[in-house]
Formats: sequence, structure tokens, C-alpha cells
Amino acid sequence: MKFSKLSQLILVSSIGLLVATVFTACAITTIDYVFVACSAGSGTSSDGQIETYAVDSQSGALRTGDPAVSSGGVNPVSMAVTSDYANLYVANAGNSTIVHFAIGLNGVLTPKDTITTSGTPVALAVNTANTYLYVISGPSPSVLTAYALTSGTIGSAGSPQTLRLYGNYAAYSGDVIVPTGLTVLANSSAVYVTAYDQSAYNPGCTPTPACTPSGANPGWVFGFTVGTGGVLTAGANPYQAGIKPAAIAADPTNRYAYVTDYASNQLIGYAIMGGDTLSPLSNGPFRTGNEPTALTIDQRGKFIYVTNSLDSSVSPYAIDLATGTPTGAVSASGVGSSSTDTQPVAIVIDAALGRFAYTANYLGNSLSGFRLDPTSGALTATQATPYPTGAKPTAVVSIPHGNYSTQSVTP
Repeated sequence: MKFSKLSQLILVSSIGLLVATVFTACAITTIDYVFVACSAGSGTSSDGQIETYAVDSQSGALRTGDPAVSSGGVNPVSMAVTSDYANLYVANAGNSTIVHFAIGLNGVLTPKDTITTSGTPVALAVNTANTYLYVISGPSPSVLTAYALTSGTIGSAGSPQTLRLYGNYAAYSGDVIVPTGLTVLANSSAVYVTAYDQSAYNPGCTPTPACTPSGANPGWVFGFTVGTGGVLTAGANPYQAGIKPAAIAADPTNRYAYVTDYASNQLIGYAIMGGDTLSPLSNGPFRTGNEPTALTIDQRGKFIYVTNSLDSSVSPYAIDLATGTPTGAVSASGVGSSSTDTQPVAIVIDAALGRFAYTANYLGNSLSGFRLDPTSGALTATQATPYPTGAKPTAVVSIPHGNYSTQSVTP
């Protein structure tokens, strides 16, 4: 049987309408861009890479964005973005550089300026006002430096603050302090640095001049208030922080700070008191999985998410807003954590809506994605997770895309 020309036209039109409908239904709307810092292949002299991924608004699935760009150095270990999401900073440990990238509206990264640090950079943070970039480097010595920012450009460095034991612990001032992380309060009034005492914590070593045990507590948080002109002033004493603190994060209300203790498998909580001093939560520390590394707090200050590197998992905690106490949130699988790919070392929550979380998996060469339950904090795996990355990803950040940057997250 032959179709008439009119019948053929109707059939073609119908098929075209069906195809258009399917494509519309399957259209991917990007709410965020996720940037991941990776080493480049196996060559120790190869530049690091910053890879870009787009986040689907419905599923949270990631798809590859623009081509990877050089990190501007070797072995990138940390990244930070300004609160207006216009600038990205990358710390390259292999050649002691900090590289500034401008972020385009379409997520494209353009290298701008580079500085060389006096020591090996470990971690970065930018204050909410986007006026200072804080860099912790070390050890021998370990130094906190504040760099002035002007429209994202890295400017002059303020007086560096050397991390050494002082105050009540001055007797151990010669101990080697190894920095691991830092955070800036949302109100920009204080900076906190996590570190551990190499002399007191060095598993497997025997007492020698290079490894001398001391009576000092091996884990520390160093607190600094930020004064006029960005001047940093150390607190009266550093704060004890377990055995080997790995990372620190503060809630968006400037009331609580939390530290992961890699060696003792604990989450340590502090109340932020007057003068930005820290007071340990009386009912802590709190149990984590094995070898907790990174942590993040959602935009509402309701949930904490901790990566457990040895377990290859991420654990959610609900924050008691009155006391700061973190309690384990039940995951979709009915256990206290959700599986990631191998050895998660960094985590971020999507900046636009706070609905998805992503871990950078160092040995898995991947990102793992999760959907956040806004009521319980529980996690469920996103579609097609994990997502392949370059070699040995170490850091991950997120920026909102387009009009989503104006949306707010509500409980």
C-alpha cells in the first residue's frame, strides 16, 4: 500500500513532533559546574589538571564539560573559590605555586596570575568578603599567610604567622608542626588551621634526634582573629585536637567548628565562643568511619558529611542546632554511611541548591555522586555514579550556573 503525499507529510510531521518532545523531556539543565584537581598521568613532572563537569538539575548526574586545563603547576592539592563564584585558586604542591583562574559564566577557566609560596602549600581558603586568600604551607616551618585580593587578583602578602607551640605549650615550641587544613568563618572574623605535632605522632619510628617523642598533645587547631587591614592575631593558646587532625570546617552561622581526626577515627566538635575562641563540645568526640579525611557542612548548617578514606565511604551527621552535637543520620541503605569509590579525600555540596554531594576518590580516579535528603540528611547514589576523572583527584569545588546562582536554600 502506498501513502499519499498528504499522508506522508502528516507522518513526517508526527515523527518530528515526537522526536522534539523526547528531546525536550530529556533536556539536561545544568545547575552547577564542578571542578576537580587531578595529577596529570604518572609523570612526576607533568602539570596537574583542572577538569570541569556539569551537574544535571534533576538527577545530579555529572557530564564532562569543557576540556581540562593545566593547573599551572605540579601536584595540585587544594582549591578555593570566591563567594561571587568568579575566581578559582589552585595550590600546586609540586612547585609551590598558587594559580588564579577567572571563571566564565559558562564555566570556562582562564588563567590570570600566579604567585610562588615560600613553602609547600597545603590548603587554601577565601573569606566571604573576597578580600583575602589564606594559604597554609609547610612544614619546617609551617606558615599561615594572608594575601590581599583585588577583583580576584592576588596581591601583597601580610605578615606570615608561623605555627609553633606557644602559651601553655611553650615548652614544646621546637616541635615540628605539620599543617593539614584551614577554614575561615563566614563572617570573616577568624581563621582556624589544623595541624599535628610530628615529634609526638610518628607511627613506627623509634626515638632518634629526627623523631623525638614529647609529652605534647599531637593534634592542634591554631586560631587567629582577623583585625583591621587583615592583620592576624593568634589566640592565647592553640587548641588540642585529637591525634592527627586532617581537616576543619565551620558552620555558616559562625557557632560551631568540626575537625576530622584521621588517626583516631573521630569527629571533634567545638563551640565558637566570644572572641572567636573555641570550646570543645562536652559530649564529644564523635565516632566516624576509618581514617576520616575531608568534611563539609551544607548551606543551611544542618548536616555534616565526612569522607572515610579507608572505608571508601561518606558518613552523614545531623547537627543539633541548639548544642552543635552531630548525630548519625540514617542513610538510604540503612547503615551509617554510603559507599564511594576507592579512597575519598575531598567532598563538596552543590552550590546552587544544596541537593547533591560529590566526593573526589584518590585511588578510584573518580567522583562519587549522592542526592541529599533535605529532611534527614540521608544520601542516595546519583545516576551512573561514579564518574571517571583524571589521575588521583585531590580537591573538588562547585559553583552555581546561570540563574540558579540567585536561588536560596531553605530548610
